[in-house]
Order: sequence, then C-alpha cells, then structure tokens
Amino acid sequence: MTTTDISPAPAIALIGAGTIGTAWAVVFAAAGMSVRLYDADAARLPAALDMARARLNDLAAYGLIDGDVDTIVTRIAPAAELGAALDGADHAQENAPEDLALKRDLLARIAETAPATCTIASSTSFIEPSRLFDHVQGRERCLVLHPGNPPFLIRVVEVVPAPFTATDTVARCNALLERAAMAPIAVNKEVEGFVFNRLQGALLREAYCLVRDGVTTAGDIDRIVRDGMGIRLAVTGPFENADLNAQGGIEAHAKRMGPSYARLGAERGQNDPWTDDMVAMVAAERRAALPLDQKDARAAWRDRAVMTILRARRSLFD
Repeated sequence: MTTTDISPAPAIALIGAGTIGTAWAVVFAAAGMSVRLYDADAARLPAALDMARARLNDLAAYGLIDGDVDTIVTRIAPAAELGAALDGADHAQENAPEDLALKRDLLARIAETAPATCTIASSTSFIEPSRLFDHVQGRERCLVLHPGNPPFLIRVVEVVPAPFTATDTVARCNALLERAAMAPIAVNKEVEGFVFNRLQGALLREAYCLVRDGVTTAGDIDRIVRDGMGIRLAVTGPFENADLNAQGGIEAHAKRMGPSYARLGAERGQNDPWTDDMVAMVAAERRAALPLDQKDARAAWRDRAVMTILRARRSLFD
C-alpha cells in the first residue's frame, strides 16, 4: 500500500483504553475516523467511553472541534477481543503501560493479527522502536508515534522510525496524523526519550536540583515557569525566543550567553559547550525561517501574542 491508498475514513484500532488510548480515540473520532477501542480489562471500556464523551464535550464548549459530539462518539466502538479491534484496521496504536516486556509481547500479537497493510505504532514515551519491534512480523510497517499528553490538546506527535521501518510507513503515518489535525515531528535518530521527554526531563532535572539545594521551592519553580518562560514558549520555541531577544540574533545570543550556560552545565557535570559549528547550524535554520531584517517585526508580533495569552489568563488566575 502507498500513501495514495489511504482510506478517506481510516479505521483505527486503539489497543489499551487508559488515558492515552482514550485521548487518541477523541483525536481520531473527531477527525471523522472510525475507532475500535480494546483493553485487556474489558471492564475499563465503559469508563473510557464516558471519558471520551466528557473530553469531547469540553472541546466543543471551547469551539475546538467541529461536528456534533453525539455523532463523534458513535465513531468510537468498544471491542471485546483484540482480533475484533484489529479486523480491517488501517492503523493500530498500542497504548499499554511503559513496560518493555509487556509491550513487546503485545506488539507481537498485534502484528500477527492485524491486516498485512495495517501500520503499527506504539505510544511509548521512552523506548526506542528497535527494542520494541525487532522481533515482530512485518516490522517494516512499525514505528513509534509518541503524542504529547493529552493529544487532543497538545497536537504534536513524535514520529520515530527504526532503521528497519519502511519510508512508506513513515509517509502513511504522517498523512494519517495530518488528517487528524496533528503535527508530526520527525525524530531522525533513535534516542531514549526522543525529543519531547528529553527537553522536559532537562527542565525537571534542574528543577529538582534547585529544590534539593535550597535555592527555591517547588511552588516558586512552578510559578516562574508558568508565569515567566512558559508564556513566551507558548508562542515561540527556545531557539526562536533567543533569536528574537538578542540584538544580532541567535549567534549574538550564543556568543554572549553561551559561556554562562556552559558554567551552569558544568556545575551538574555536563560538558556540552555551544560550539561555533553547532550555533552556525541553528543560526542558518533561523535565518532561513526569518531574515534578520524582519526580526523586530516578529518580536512585536510575539509580544502581542503574549498579551493575548495574558488577557485570556485573567479569568483563570485573577
């Protein structure tokens, strides 16, 4: 099957009806796809369907989905058996607990049962696809699709192929995600934790150390992220933000701030200086995205976007 063979309304099998499996059901059903939801503990399925409806009602109340909630919910069907969930599926998404042995066994069963044309993905947060799929039948159709949590709000998905994953599998999954209004993020090299959790983990590691060392409290760290850097990062990522904040752009920022950040890293036993080659690589990408003579206009746009966020936050925190 090629990317042009994707069904207009793909059939999705979700294996595991916990928080992530149910959230995926919301994403795919809201995009007009038929969903079969399976869990080894069938008693969980009614609660999962209730949760999906509640999340869809919330999204509808905020104008974040199109269509009638009752109609969307009818696209989510519980499946009593794994085979029933996978029958005729175009894509299967595994959402079991983060246990390597458990996932390997389940993914092997999925691969044995699913149609030969069905792509198979794991929602794992940390485990590289080579460790998950090296033993399964048709492993060229397998990869990791790691969502943010919950995916119906955080609409980025890390697409992580193994060396044995077919390029057409990646293309088909990218097309599927885009049809579901998700943004696929290419992870070009297998690393534990991928990108999302490595960035998130770096922040959490330093936060724990600052609390441990008596520098500040957990509450104040939450406050400085929520009310400080988090507001800007909701509009621009870390590279764009540094680029906009410094006269001369990101290369000037790295020259001025890089030595200080290197000293902070050294305190934690880390030796990853921002080399000239590394900075030049990032700067080239930034300049391709935003010429330097447009930086001030973009910074003004960012500030207005932050003002919009601050205005919306008044009802939450005032």
